[in-house]
Amino acid sequence: MQAAPNNAQIAIIDGGGANIASLKFALARLGCDAQLTTDAATIEAATHVILPGVGAAADSMRRLREAGLIELIPRLRQPFLGICLGLQLLFEASDENDAECLGIFGGRARLFDATPDQPVPHMGWNRVAYTRESSLLDGIPEGSHFYFVHSYALDVTVDTLATSNYGRDFTAIVERDNFAAAQFHPERSGELGARLLQNFLSQ
Repeated sequence: MQAAPNNAQIAIIDGGGANIASLKFALARLGCDAQLTTDAATIEAATHVILPGVGAAADSMRRLREAGLIELIPRLRQPFLGICLGLQLLFEASDENDAECLGIFGGRARLFDATPDQPVPHMGWNRVAYTRESSLLDGIPEGSHFYFVHSYALDVTVDTLATSNYGRDFTAIVERDNFAAAQFHPERSGELGARLLQNFLSQ
């Protein structure tokens, strides 16, 4: 696998997620350094912006609001990638504590229904199915497996790029214009997760 462009200036928005170290390590393996920040000027100047997240939607939205980023993020025009909770924050709302989110995509995150065969959270490897083509998916075969850890998920929408299923179909990847997001963790999904990050950094 080729390294990502070495002129990439990557800003990772610090929303309090616990997966920052593994994400930075995955980017380093692609030959890229990334700056963890909540500084608006740094984010605006970056060539690529990533919003990771692990935890509660309301807490992350509070952190973004306190950093003055609620109005900035929807205005960004460089390639933008949300990861896990970062995907959910790009939608209108979450049932988790009735959180109001960024509203870039239409939809509301809903809790999975727990069953004996499908406990919540949804945790582990799961297959994705594509709804359309995108450069974000270059070199990633249809039906590939990625690593998920989440309790809430978005229904399939017109902006859904790939779906997965855990008791119901849900959005695994979403993309519109410069905004994309993955419900799974590419930084924990081996070679194919690295390929998705490389594709994003090549945009």
